[in-house]
Amino acid sequence: MALLLAMTGLGFSGYAALLPVAPLWAVHGGAGSVGSGLVNGVLMLLTVLTQLVVPGALRRLGWGPVLVTGMLLLGLPSALLGLSDALGPVLAVSALRGLGFGIVTVTGSALVAELVDPARRGRAIGAYGLAITGPQVLFLSAGPWIVDRFGFGVVFALGVLPALGTFPALALARMHDHVPAPPERAPYGRLLRPMVLLLAVTLAGGALITFMAQMSSSALLSTLALLLLTVSAALARWRVGALADRSGPDTYIWPLVVLTAVGMALVAWAVRDPAATDAVALLLGATVVGVSYGGLQNLTLVVAFESVRRPHYGSASAVWNIGFDAGTGLGSVLVGALATGASFSGAVLAGGLLSLLTLPLALRARRRP
Repeated sequence: MALLLAMTGLGFSGYAALLPVAPLWAVHGGAGSVGSGLVNGVLMLLTVLTQLVVPGALRRLGWGPVLVTGMLLLGLPSALLGLSDALGPVLAVSALRGLGFGIVTVTGSALVAELVDPARRGRAIGAYGLAITGPQVLFLSAGPWIVDRFGFGVVFALGVLPALGTFPALALARMHDHVPAPPERAPYGRLLRPMVLLLAVTLAGGALITFMAQMSSSALLSTLALLLLTVSAALARWRVGALADRSGPDTYIWPLVVLTAVGMALVAWAVRDPAATDAVALLLGATVVGVSYGGLQNLTLVVAFESVRRPHYGSASAVWNIGFDAGTGLGSVLVGALATGASFSGAVLAGGLLSLLTLPLALRARRRP
């Protein structure tokens, strides 16, 4: 787990640093809200497409080549961003990074299930989530501020950090080389529920992460809102794991779905006037969305692994990550498009309503293997 957490921390440091800044770089080059939304949309599209093939690649190639390829693709292309702020090159870099991110996300969460027994899985997923959200607390919130004070180049350098993750990745691969072959097709029907629930909350969270700097009237306020969102997400994802181990994950899923809609409504209210953001409503809304964003990440992953047998952990990880990254990408593209036609306030409110539509699914009893 120590090696996995080190690899994950480095990988997500580079990912988190560029998530709010790469769209700003495209805006710097003349892109509008649709173009800037496409930056993370392309990243997540390639991520999702890659996640579909990672379980098969693990069985054919083993952990080592797959893990190293993922860390290099996520990190090294970030150095190319400084060459051009035109939308085309920025989207090309996002596509390459999406290939790496797709590998890193599926392998990381699958290794949690492989390394830890089911009775402690919620806590282990919480620790893994902390390695993911810790860098997000630091870099998502600070990214716009770093650009404002030191320029884009510093953030592009931080984006290369995943390449350093090849060292713990190689050590981890040497210790854990066996990838069990599935005796049957993965039960994808059981995995749809956690995937859709996760997709809805990451659509909301991804939209706020991508556009917070653009829809707030103050750079400092944007930084504080992203800080509160990421801190509350980190704490919720970490602590809810112990609750899930004791009481089961379903007890907490539906209240968090409701919280997502409430938080998005608060943010929509806060940004209704582009020239004067309501600071209290924005900070409160970002915190509420952060709690549901982090908590549902943990709980839906626990549900996904409980829904399958061990040979299908890779497939469960892939489906869960597809839900996560498809939601993040859709949040960028959908909210960007709605904001162009209406306003950020209306677009954010629509994102909250979409999340609320999953409440019947949250209340439905899950199927066990």
